[in-house]
Amino acid sequence: MELTEAAMAGMFASVMPLLDERQRRVLAGAQARALGRGGIKAVAEASGLARSTVQKAVAEVDAGLDRTAPVRRAGAGRKRLVDKSPDLLVNLDGLVEPNARGDPMCPLRWTSKSTGNLADALGEMGHQVSPDTVGRLLQTMGYSLQATAKQLEGTQHPDRDAQFVYLSEQVGAHLRSGDPVISVDTKKKELVGQKANRGREYQPKGHPERVDVHDFPEPGVGKAIPYGVFDVAANEGFVLVGDDHDTAAFAVATIGRWWDMVGRRAYPKAKRLLITADAGGSNGYRVRLWKVELARLASRSGIDITVCHFPPGTSKWNRIEHRLWSAVSTNWRGRPLVSHEVVVNLIGATTNKGGLKVHAHLDTGSYPKGIKITKAQFGAVALSRHDFHGDWNYTVRSVRPLPAELQC
Repeated sequence: MELTEAAMAGMFASVMPLLDERQRRVLAGAQARALGRGGIKAVAEASGLARSTVQKAVAEVDAGLDRTAPVRRAGAGRKRLVDKSPDLLVNLDGLVEPNARGDPMCPLRWTSKSTGNLADALGEMGHQVSPDTVGRLLQTMGYSLQATAKQLEGTQHPDRDAQFVYLSEQVGAHLRSGDPVISVDTKKKELVGQKANRGREYQPKGHPERVDVHDFPEPGVGKAIPYGVFDVAANEGFVLVGDDHDTAAFAVATIGRWWDMVGRRAYPKAKRLLITADAGGSNGYRVRLWKVELARLASRSGIDITVCHFPPGTSKWNRIEHRLWSAVSTNWRGRPLVSHEVVVNLIGATTNKGGLKVHAHLDTGSYPKGIKITKAQFGAVALSRHDFHGDWNYTVRSVRPLPAELQC
């Protein structure tokens, strides 16, 4: 019967104190040999012996045991560095401890805390240690290699939480009445061509997909600009991939295409639409063109359009980010986006275990930047600001015929 990890650790803990140094080594070698592949690592972890010691023990068992070999007396052998230099761990902790980064006396204040640099700094303090030894000491002290974590949101708007509550109430009210609720946003612009893409995918061993060394845009090809609509109730995405500019006109054009191709059929009795959007970008609450284009869409579709923006700095809570765009990024990981058609096909083929479906289309229209909205045009928008934060929450009423100021 095979020993489990816990059982093997328990066995070594019970038996090792009763054996001398050579007997412990022989037991470890015999056990590692009996386990076969991976035995050295398993025995080292269970017994607490170094892997190099277990490797030597296996070699000793394979070569045949010599009963006349001397046995090291208890306490013999080279002393540990921490025993010879009691202040070694204290000095190492002082170099690595985050609070020391602001200490002008810290020798590594402005340099990388690599094991090599730490070993050099300890050497200047009188501790001659190797980078590998520094790595082992850090592990025993509870340190590990870690990346930075994006968790600090900086200064928060005083009405941040209240806006989340209001937005949630609006979403709930629209869903209960059977009216559509969509989350919208632009995905990061993507380079088109034989360019590197983050992530890995299975390929024949030794034959990775070859891509360009430099990620420079190819002349005449441009970038892919995916703007998405996520239908909250239906768990469906709709994406237009543009090749011009990420403007408010492009954003509303995508929403309009979604309504014409999907929304109108899915919600035939709808008289209103709720859009949840980020505070900035092409669909930002300060963008006049965004509201003018929504007025044109509302008039054409015959529905009132309510918009609730997420507070500044909270775009990661927008549902489209973790319900649509994350799935898209997973689906095309490690694949070069060689053309706009490839981008469209990869987005359209995206799904997940939650039943996500995505419709994707290419948009080759022109959406120039720098369009100015006059006061007369903006004043013609039938805009009703909500009582709570009317800058973030507002409704664009459907007006027919469309005012002359808003006609293209």
